[in-house]
Amino acid sequence: MANTLQFYTNPMSRGRIAHWMLEEIGVPYETHLLNMKRGEHKSAEYLKINPMGKVPTLVHNGVVITEAAAICAYLADAFPQAKLAPATASPERGTYLRWFFFSSGPVEAALTDKTNPRATEARASMLSYGTYADTLDTLEKALTPGPFVLGEQFTAVDLYIASQIGYGLMVKSLEARPVFLEYLQRCASRPGYERANAKFKELEDTLAAKT
Repeated sequence: MANTLQFYTNPMSRGRIAHWMLEEIGVPYETHLLNMKRGEHKSAEYLKINPMGKVPTLVHNGVVITEAAAICAYLADAFPQAKLAPATASPERGTYLRWFFFSSGPVEAALTDKTNPRATEARASMLSYGTYADTLDTLEKALTPGPFVLGEQFTAVDLYIASQIGYGLMVKSLEARPVFLEYLQRCASRPGYERANAKFKELEDTLAAKT
């Protein structure tokens, strides 16, 4: 029987976020490595799956899911045995969705603008995140007191936020506040992350061998 989870990615992309999520849910999946230097993400075959020609993309039982945050949220609901999302009827569901959308919207935009400043400063009222400072302060409050967004339960939203924090710290678009550093350390200590990190290295080695 064919694998029902087909994952299209490149290790030097946001595909790392979805890859970590796949390791967390603990079900088999097939990885399709796209060499972006060779333009494989813009091939006619791949564009039929994802017209944007970007990664990651997940195909589950014929359904195409793109965008790292959407893939994480989808997998958490599709595989509830992994316990990475509160039930739809749970009072915590609203909090979970609130911070998922906040991190994939305002936080993503704020960090991107930080590393790619505008020629003309935009009015705060025109930006989805208002100001960089307000966004970081709000994120810090969401992660306090912890240990995770929903308290003791690690969920897909923690995986997504931790991935953003890790990347933001690496490219220096995020202030290295103690709350962010401690939160990232907790999330990155999970076995699922360690497995994913090993997979990232394998894919990077495969790409290097082909160049």
